Amino acid sequence: MTRAPADSTAEPYDFRAQRLFVDDALTEGAQVSLDRDRAHYVSDVIRLAVGGHLHLFNGRDGEWRAVREAGGRREVLLRCEALLRRQTPPPDLDYVFAPLKHARLDYMVQKAVEMGAGRLVPVMTRRTQATRVNTERMRANVIEAAEQCGILTPPDVLEPVTLPRWLADLPPERVLVFCDEAAPQADPLAPLRAAIAGPLAVLIGPEGGFADEERRLLATRPGAVVLSLGPRILRADTAAVAALALVEAARQAAP
Repeated sequence: MTRAPADSTAEPYDFRAQRLFVDDALTEGAQVSLDRDRAHYVSDVIRLAVGGHLHLFNGRDGEWRAVREAGGRREVLLRCEALLRRQTPPPDLDYVFAPLKHARLDYMVQKAVEMGAGRLVPVMTRRTQATRVNTERMRANVIEAAEQCGILTPPDVLEPVTLPRWLADLPPERVLVFCDEAAPQADPLAPLRAAIAGPLAVLIGPEGGFADEERRLLATRPGAVVLSLGPRILRADTAAVAALALVEAARQAAP
């Protein structure tokens, strides 16, 4: 038997349904006409017939069951029928990272979305390997991951900024969780439990780690939580999954 998520309405939730992110406002009876790329996806990739259903969300109005209505050969027109899940606030969690190249960056972005990041912030460090960041490609990966894993609000993707500039602009109430391969090995959940109640910024460094002056700069941040991710040196994309999993574990264990 299919069970609805905790924040759903009384409408049964179909976990097997295709989900599609749209920019249109979603209300009962609202009609959504898809652009060419999404019309191609619905018609030719998932082959949704007229009368078939899928789920729509836009990050503002919750998730809706929609039916495909009759239209032209190249037109896909959808109509919202029922609210399935009410909108909830996105996680107050910034995932901050030194950009990687190509496929590994795609993987990192997708996993950060799946692990509950509310905002993605690329920062340029002394040892950052990627000199150019394609934020439009990152946003496309964010949308795809959100569609696949049931997230209602796709995380925002910010434009790249230098590490010192980002740190200078970080609000004082946001706790910095700084993952450092040079940190002493200790229980990583203990310090996280103490910081988990408020807004967080989880920072993962570049391949090769942070430069000494960057470590000193980060260490001056009041209340910063320095974590070791274990005895092995992790690739940056692996470290992202490990760090965000620890944050989720700490939140689940919080009273």
